Amino acid sequence: MSVFAESQTQETFVVNLGPQHPATHGVLRVKLTMDGEYIDRAEPILGYIHRMHEKNAEVGTWAQFMPNTGRMDYLHALAYNFGYSIAVERAAGIEVPERAEYIRVITCELNRISSHLLWFGAFVLDLGGFTPLLYAFDDREQLLDLLETVTGSRLTYCYYRFGGLYNDIDENFVDGSRAFIKRLRSRMPMYHNLVTKNIILMKRLIDIGPISAEMCRKYGATGPVLRGSGINFDVRKNEPYSVYPELDFDVPVYSECDCMARYMVRMDEIDQSMRIIEQALDKLPDGPIKPEKVPKLIKPPKGDYYAAVEAARGTFSIRLVSDGTNKPYRLKLRSPTFSNLSLYEEASKGMLLADALALMGSLDLVIPEIDR
Repeated sequence: MSVFAESQTQETFVVNLGPQHPATHGVLRVKLTMDGEYIDRAEPILGYIHRMHEKNAEVGTWAQFMPNTGRMDYLHALAYNFGYSIAVERAAGIEVPERAEYIRVITCELNRISSHLLWFGAFVLDLGGFTPLLYAFDDREQLLDLLETVTGSRLTYCYYRFGGLYNDIDENFVDGSRAFIKRLRSRMPMYHNLVTKNIILMKRLIDIGPISAEMCRKYGATGPVLRGSGINFDVRKNEPYSVYPELDFDVPVYSECDCMARYMVRMDEIDQSMRIIEQALDKLPDGPIKPEKVPKLIKPPKGDYYAAVEAARGTFSIRLVSDGTNKPYRLKLRSPTFSNLSLYEEASKGMLLADALALMGSLDLVIPEIDR
């Protein structure tokens, strides 16, 4: 082979995927070094919508930061409300009434289902299928109508309060939740027949985008990405909080490590969330949704505090440092998508561009949660 021919075979070129490419969810830029149709290197570049949430926490009171939590992972905002509430309640020694705990679990799991439905529709859309998005959004809109009646919002929720909730649920919400679960459960076979068992989807996902358990440990991946690689870890089971220990549910785990495994984890999680909600509704006690006395000005004792919850994309954890004043001294947020995205460069090396987009979609990225 001539020197000229050899140099041509090693030639690469750079393509920018984003920051406004329709295949990236949010304002994400991926700098792709391509060798023909194959990826030589994929470098995620962040920071386009960084809003300094952690710094904002240090200049406002503990309560003033609560709306910020719903603007990170806006698709599962209630989990972030939940995590922050637990962290401050532990720090300040605030007890939460049992009814409020059950309602938190019910609303958080409903929000998890809405997040997974949006991911399902958007993921299949990335792969070229439009119709499933319409079905998923049909179900999701009914779910958002339900949550709007108690939270007042449809996306960036700020429903929880230190010690309880903003307001109580009524029988209409309970009946609406049961009706929604009955409807969605009847529609899950349709989703699997239309999408999961579709040979085109199977060819696009099975054995595509392998992420080993070791790679997950290396980058700190959590959530469905971790459980799709055979590791059974769910904060609700491994570091129990609220009333989850009182409820019976399974943690979906698949050992195939490919895009299909991560897809199946999320689809199974929809079923498990419905189980959790039904049990919580059955066990819902009467009583207050707030303690009798919650100080208007929260001043946790000096110390270092930690809390974690299982959000739709993985482990969301908070480390609080209090200096005894009405403002956080330091608030460190550990978001799951940052770690999940970090493995993309290594996992996508050598993949076809079309398959690398399937891999990216299987990670379920929400960029505002990374660009905090």
